[in-house]
Amino acid sequence: MGMTCISRSDSLAIYDYRCQVGLGARPFVERHQRHSISFVRKGSFGYSTRGDYFELVAGSVLIGRAGDEYVCSHDHVCGDECLSFQLAPELVAAIGDDDAIWSVGALPPMPALMVTAELAEAAAARRSGVALDEAGLLMAARFVALAGGAHGSRSAAAEKRPAIDQARDRRRAVEAALWLEEHAHRAIDLDMIARQAGLSPFHFLRLFARVLGVTPHQYLVRCRLRHAARLLADPAPSITDVAFDVGFADLSNFVRTFRRAAGVSPRAFRKAAQGERKILQERIASYSLG
Repeated sequence: MGMTCISRSDSLAIYDYRCQVGLGARPFVERHQRHSISFVRKGSFGYSTRGDYFELVAGSVLIGRAGDEYVCSHDHVCGDECLSFQLAPELVAAIGDDDAIWSVGALPPMPALMVTAELAEAAAARRSGVALDEAGLLMAARFVALAGGAHGSRSAAAEKRPAIDQARDRRRAVEAALWLEEHAHRAIDLDMIARQAGLSPFHFLRLFARVLGVTPHQYLVRCRLRHAARLLADPAPSITDVAFDVGFADLSNFVRTFRRAAGVSPRAFRKAAQGERKILQERIASYSLG
């Protein structure tokens, strides 16, 4: 079993599992260490837990409950690949810890979960503007809503958290945005900014998006792009230095993200900032045609 951790925070760890077990290999008992949601993206395997047995195929979702023993077997296909979301107890409590929900064992391919899982896959491959931890939280919340009923699970979660008035919600969101603006050059994940706001990552993500209309990661990236545009207006620093100075981890991601937002590359933006009017005219023309 090949296992690679591709994202880890206090509340959520995301793993890429690649199993190469052959047909008829002798299975053995394992134990779930955390509540988990594992999306099967390739292959097939059998999953048995608490006397129930499930045949999982691409698009199926394996649900693990902390402390439960389970056995996986390969009777039909050699190997499988899964994207697995491992949830800390605090996150489970925040999104819904109804034992009946986490005891379902597995779910068949369901469009809503498949689309969400593909979003997480795109985030893992850096093909999306969505942060991987946010996609993981979305996957977990979507599962709870589908497995337990959106209304019931959300009502239970609401009863467990203290009432927060609208003014306080808005203040927390605005203060968090100010903090992100000031620290955008740093490596920031959802847990870090949620701690600044004094909320669980799940509740903070919902609050921030409800008040400001964007997710924390979207706002963070836009802060970085704005800072980058400011630096690009100065011909002195290299584009690579600009990318790293504003908080991007690699140059290609910065160039791709900047082009998507600005419609031109960082180099072309710099040229336009330096007075190359042709670039500006082309952009104006393209907006007019669009």
